[in-house]
Amino acid sequence: MTCKVSCLCLYFNHERSFQHFPRTAITELSLAIGQVLRRLRAELNPDELTWSQIVALARLERAGPMTTADLARAESVKPQSMGATLAELEREGLVERHPHPTDGRQVLFALTAEGVEARRTRGALKRKWLLAAMAKLDPDERQTLVSAAALISG
Repeated sequence: MTCKVSCLCLYFNHERSFQHFPRTAITELSLAIGQVLRRLRAELNPDELTWSQIVALARLERAGPMTTADLARAESVKPQSMGATLAELEREGLVERHPHPTDGRQVLFALTAEGVEARRTRGALKRKWLLAAMAKLDPDERQTLVSAAALISG
């Protein structure tokens, strides 16, 4: 792991030109990110929500109450798809409807107390899993991973 991550960090630090990046390194990075995401989803989904539902809850937590259309636009999905996602979250008691303050034709969706707790629990599980995974690395590997994360996230 050390070599792959260190090499990646060195490349990003010294060679910011993406066109010269080796194709195999791009493939390995993509596979590694996908594997981490799949593992996180598996570990952190005690309530068995769909990915669309998880993303909608996270967006509502960050942005506050939103209309179906605004939430769909923010997540790059069709309003009909977001409507179905929100309907299921509402049935589960994780979101609730509120009247729009200026437009009586629209409805805002917001997290319920149960939705906030579900997000809090998910966040705690994520931190616990990541800490346990990073504890298996030596200090240099942890620092390399943190540096790579900063570079990847921009």
